[in-house]
Amino acid sequence: MAKKVVATLQTGEGRTFSKVIKMVRSEKTGAYVFEERIVPNDKVQEWLK
Repeated sequence: MAKKVVATLQTGEGRTFSKVIKMVRSEKTGAYVFEERIVPNDKVQEWLK
């Protein structure tokens, strides 16, 4: 699956998006969880806040 996402992001319209990974602490268990999303380049900083 990762190869497919990377290939899509490197061509044409895909260059306007970035795959962002954020580490978030789970309220339920207290453990850290990684959240992944594909967001437009201009919204990356907003999503990380």
